[in-house]
Amino acid sequence: MKTLHSVTSCLSAYDPDAMPVSVAQAVIRDLATPVAAVEKVALRAALGRVLAYDLYAPLNVPGTDNSAMDGYAFDGTDLQGTAPLTLQVIGTSVAGQGYAGVVPAGGCVRIMTGAMIPAGCDTVIAQEHVATVDAATTPQIRFNPERIARGANVRRMGEDLAAGSVALGSGRIIQPCDLGLLASLGLAEVPVRRRLRVAFFSTGDELRSVGEVLEPGCVYDSNRYTMYGMLHRLGVEIIDLGVVPDQAVALEATLRSAGACADAVITSGGVSVGDADHTRDLMARLGEVVFWKVAMRPGRPFAFGRLTLEHGPGALFFGLPGNPVAVMVSFYQFVREALLNMAGAAPHPSPVIRAPTVVALRKHPGRTEFLRAIAQRNTDGNWQVAPTGAQGSGVLSSMSQANCFIVLAHAQSDVAAGDPVDVMLFDGLI
Repeated sequence: MKTLHSVTSCLSAYDPDAMPVSVAQAVIRDLATPVAAVEKVALRAALGRVLAYDLYAPLNVPGTDNSAMDGYAFDGTDLQGTAPLTLQVIGTSVAGQGYAGVVPAGGCVRIMTGAMIPAGCDTVIAQEHVATVDAATTPQIRFNPERIARGANVRRMGEDLAAGSVALGSGRIIQPCDLGLLASLGLAEVPVRRRLRVAFFSTGDELRSVGEVLEPGCVYDSNRYTMYGMLHRLGVEIIDLGVVPDQAVALEATLRSAGACADAVITSGGVSVGDADHTRDLMARLGEVVFWKVAMRPGRPFAFGRLTLEHGPGALFFGLPGNPVAVMVSFYQFVREALLNMAGAAPHPSPVIRAPTVVALRKHPGRTEFLRAIAQRNTDGNWQVAPTGAQGSGVLSSMSQANCFIVLAHAQSDVAAGDPVDVMLFDGLI
């Protein structure tokens, strides 16, 4: 297992009191290694889980050549010349019950979507492109051969998945479409990584849980609810340890308990340098911390390290700020990717596009800024983006109104109206 010191000692930009966002992300990425345990679960229970190994197709899908539509199957060598082609209808092929014989030249078989292509046939013409011809003995069809190419409307054996090919790759988060794909291969069980265990709690004497009486000077704890929602989206096992007062004894007991039962521990509040912020002192005794501050806005006070209790190197530690918006920004810039890495998932970077800003933006070089914003199309149909308004780190309503972040890079300065900016979309994230 990599140590925090071994990772940071080779960083030229290492500064625990002013870590650039990109450097902090790289450090966390290097230390967030996947859990090793693997389990097999029933197919339906695999939704949202991380695939542990490559899965290979045990059979071809489709298993035979079959028709892509209702029509008539015939030998494409009959497609010669430009004169109307007349074929004898000698049988029928339906899904699950194909035509048993061999279709001779000049013959065809009525075929339904999904039905096996009969022997002697390699082409299907749609039923709406033919005319039926009355005949005294055998039914006939007639059509213009120039309207169809040989091999048309046939799904080839294995064209979806060939036997022995990789059906799904290791690290994939199983989606609804994947359940159907695996079912088409007859796979009843799926090997997945053990579900990641994440413990979290809020700190602060002023915090009250929803339902409690709100005394003067106190506030309801919103961070645990946004934290729960963000973690739930990642499919981890959530351990909510509630609100912990700003008391060293209580904080130490909670950190020890969290480190003993979880792969990652997340706190909100208590990572600055105020007299009541005990987390920093406790982490000096209970573990190791790489950095305490990141050059970003909002979310500058952000701690990352590892708890090293009696059982040895344990849970990764993420100390988030206390302000509600800063909690969410910090989570999505650092914690989300780390937890996905620890869960064994393949990289899932947040989607970023470029769009012009509607208004001018003030920016000081030397920190990365994340502005809550709304991206939408203008009257010309082109994308544009504008901040939601007040950008204070306690204005949680601005997150509900926004659908993206405007990301202003570390070295960037003021931005003029109309200039393009990086836009990190919330779709699938928030």
